[in-house]
Amino acid sequence: MKVVVIGAGLIGLLTALRLKQQGVDVTVLEKGKVARESSWAGAGILCPIHPWLYPDSFTELVNASLDLYPDLQAELENETGHDIQRIKSGLLIPCFEDDTIKHQSAAQAWSDQFDWGIQRLTSKQALDIEPNLSTNIEEALYWQHVYQVRNPELLKAVMLYLQKLGVEVIEHSEVAQLLEHETGSVCGVQTSQGKTYEADAVLLATGSWSENLAAQSGFDLPVKPVKGQIILLKTKPGTLKHIVKHDDAYFVPRKDGRVLVGATMENVGFARGNTVKALSELLEATQRLIPGLKHAQVEQQWMGFRPGSPDGLPFLGEVPSKQGLWVATGHYRNGVALAPITAKVMADWICGSQPNINMDAFAPSRTPKESESVGYPQA
Repeated sequence: MKVVVIGAGLIGLLTALRLKQQGVDVTVLEKGKVARESSWAGAGILCPIHPWLYPDSFTELVNASLDLYPDLQAELENETGHDIQRIKSGLLIPCFEDDTIKHQSAAQAWSDQFDWGIQRLTSKQALDIEPNLSTNIEEALYWQHVYQVRNPELLKAVMLYLQKLGVEVIEHSEVAQLLEHETGSVCGVQTSQGKTYEADAVLLATGSWSENLAAQSGFDLPVKPVKGQIILLKTKPGTLKHIVKHDDAYFVPRKDGRVLVGATMENVGFARGNTVKALSELLEATQRLIPGLKHAQVEQQWMGFRPGSPDGLPFLGEVPSKQGLWVATGHYRNGVALAPITAKVMADWICGSQPNINMDAFAPSRTPKESESVGYPQA
């Protein structure tokens, strides 16, 4: 069996790995450089952002994915010797009197329903475990067992494993069109350089760039870029011990003492670059939420395009009108958390095994209902 994967982000690469392990002859085509878009840019928080705002089917998919991470970490590190820096940080949501949205009740109910082990900390308890938080907090929500992973290191390990297995990953090879039989089934792709790759199945995993290629092929896939700008602060190790998440910003402490601060949510198309306005907002949020970081050095800033969907859910499965064409895109803010289950489900599915989890909510043929809370931000 031959499969072409379009897109060399984490979703495409990890699915290619799982396909290869099932004996598939797989080739990955990437329009630019490998893993340099949203997969590389993200924070690597292994917990959905405000999961109580999503349907239960989403949480079930996330939980199934996070359950796979320990084995994935062991597998990658055993096969490549590379540390993906998956560590348990725990996650705190500080709550303030003037918060626009009060998450406490919904977070408690969701955590109880899905056994996520929430703790409601007083201001003093929160400051005892995270002294650099603002003293103005009323309370904090705390999930002790939340992990993080360092995205570039995870991607490097996956690439090393693919190279070890002999999987061809071709950069600067943009797919211009899908090739179809007279019956309408997909049988390969042609690149903008005119090169043809025949295939029994094609997987579209092109993130924020999925919509245009789908439209060229005659079907609707409403995936749009949502820009996120990020700042990296340099501090001493241990200055921040936990992931801190608030509606205004999130903070992810790395092992080396650096703290990633992100991320804006901008509906501005493919406008690249960092802006003064966005970086100022992130720095202002830092001083308000974690004043203990006010002397940290701003070391770097970057941005990425999340593949957003109207309802915040990914599109996973075969396109009904295009036999042989599969889709794994639109993961929005949860691509790294959902990568292991996406890769497993898609590889098994393409190879003929039905998923053991209900995937109806993520069908590419669904008509997504727009959500103000987890869908596209306003332009």
